Amino acid sequence: MLNRILGWSRAAKRLVVVAMDICLGLIAMWLAFTLRLETPHWPSGMQWLAYALAPALAFPIFAKLGLYRAIFRYTGITALITTGKAVAIYGTLLLGCLLAAQWEGVPRSVGILQPLLFMLLVGASRALGWLALAGRSSHASYRLLIYGAGSAGAQTAAGLGSMHQYLLQGFVDDDASKIGRSINGVRVHAPQALPEVVRRLDITDVLLALPSTTRERRRQIIESLRELPVRIRTLPGLSDLASGRVTVTDFQDLEIEDLLGREPVAPDPGLLGRNLAGTVVLVTGAGGSIGSELCRQIVREGPRQLLLVDHSEYALYSIHHELAALADQGEHACALVPLLASVTHRERMTDICRQYRPTSIYHAAAYKHVPMVEANAGEGILNNVFGTLHMVQVALECGASHFVLISTDKAVRPTNIMGATKRVAEMVLQAIAASQRPPFAPLAESPPAWTCCPTRLSMVRFGNVLGSSGSVIPLFRKQIAAGGPITVTHPDVTRYFMTIAEAAQLVLQAGAMAEGGDVFLLDMGEPLQILDLAERMVALSGLTVRDDRHPEGDIEIVFTGLRPGEKLFEELLIGDNPFPTDHPRILRAREEYRPWDELQALLQALQQAAYAGDPTAMTALLRQLVPGYHPETQPVLP
Repeated sequence: MLNRILGWSRAAKRLVVVAMDICLGLIAMWLAFTLRLETPHWPSGMQWLAYALAPALAFPIFAKLGLYRAIFRYTGITALITTGKAVAIYGTLLLGCLLAAQWEGVPRSVGILQPLLFMLLVGASRALGWLALAGRSSHASYRLLIYGAGSAGAQTAAGLGSMHQYLLQGFVDDDASKIGRSINGVRVHAPQALPEVVRRLDITDVLLALPSTTRERRRQIIESLRELPVRIRTLPGLSDLASGRVTVTDFQDLEIEDLLGREPVAPDPGLLGRNLAGTVVLVTGAGGSIGSELCRQIVREGPRQLLLVDHSEYALYSIHHELAALADQGEHACALVPLLASVTHRERMTDICRQYRPTSIYHAAAYKHVPMVEANAGEGILNNVFGTLHMVQVALECGASHFVLISTDKAVRPTNIMGATKRVAEMVLQAIAASQRPPFAPLAESPPAWTCCPTRLSMVRFGNVLGSSGSVIPLFRKQIAAGGPITVTHPDVTRYFMTIAEAAQLVLQAGAMAEGGDVFLLDMGEPLQILDLAERMVALSGLTVRDDRHPEGDIEIVFTGLRPGEKLFEELLIGDNPFPTDHPRILRAREEYRPWDELQALLQALQQAAYAGDPTAMTALLRQLVPGYHPETQPVLP
């Protein structure tokens, strides 16, 4: 019956509610007369006018205040308050009319009794309608516990009333004073009782309503839930809630940042904005994972103008649209300039830098997918090596004060072409930074005197970035959602991980600390085993791993073997001589490189080999340029 009613047209449902309110108004009038006269009532004479006046006043007032636009199944405290206001206005007008008219046989107290009774009847009808529709939650798809009985948990519980796919079964909280009590009739349980509660109530999901708790505490809670057969979900952070981008009912899959094994590295606000406020900033690869986050953080520091450079039209449109929307909301006043361009086109990049004269350049444009670059070595070399060289050239010409190259841990003793190209790009910056004269013919008509490199060139290395286009996290989530299997290249493969925000902050802070030729890297704690990461993601999805010990499990993990050029372990340092910086978690390394005169000849040969598409020559020249490059066959699975 309820489903049939919900299938009616909007106009039909509105007509039924109007008719019901008219009937309730007449019933309230009858009850008012009956109570006042202390005998069952039948209207006569002028009393009929009082009965006609009730719906005549109520309908326009209710319609004006939007009571007939509300949806019963989403009725909440706001709708009930609006109903109270409408009835109060109606009661005031009714009493005024009765006092003014002085109809014979119509007691003035009816003008007080009838609105009170009408309010009870209308409020009860709305509440009963909501309860009848909410009762369908007995067939909910998810039986939910909320971890956190604070304000966020209570707001979430209130929001769940209109989300019939969820059935709230209880709260969990560490506060001993809350355990055993209830919130709106829902019991608060102790964390120690979770295994028994999950089993007894057949819980499918646990929602972490802890938007302000520390990362360490969240990780402890997550680990305590890991062995339970439930899916772990989370509320957004306080910043997202405050901004209005999301609400307390916008549940999210658990962020893998909670499993990093360390606290995210906090930025130094003084370093972040040192080179940005009031300046012109250029970001290449602005539409990529790192480039777009760089742009989001740069605009917060108050630059005068931000040049967004990308060769992908859609990626450039997306980041420009996002930042323009933030500007419309008053979150920044930076002028945005979207520029379609490729860093491999030197003339185009020269024109851009001559026109806008950027003060700082952040070079994030690169081909970074190891197997893809391995299969397209020439393009990888032209983009990663010579795109970087072009950007350094135009940075020197336009007089940029800072140039920061985004590099990778794969540049350390590389076993793949992508890593080797990034190490060559690093060497280009190191060699030019150390030159005592212009390393190539200056492009400017009147170049400044050169005693040392006028642009502070630096590079930043970091490991895998969570959530980037190349991260395993989105792949694992997609594979889990499809029922498996999860593909892992090797049981022993490990990687360093950091968040996109950490990576972008590291780049900005490194640019502020650069002295010239610096290699910066983040102290990223212990590396994470990819197999362990996959197993955690399965467990936190409320599923189990299927293997020889657990043949009845849900998700199988399949080992596919290392891909071409892939390493078992990544490193961040070539040598063992890192130096501290102004930031306690950022290190500086000065590593060996070839002087520019020697490097230049090898670069010319490498460029010719890349244009010719000669894989043998490209590999030989990369090995000559990068002493640690060993593209040998990787170990296979036992």
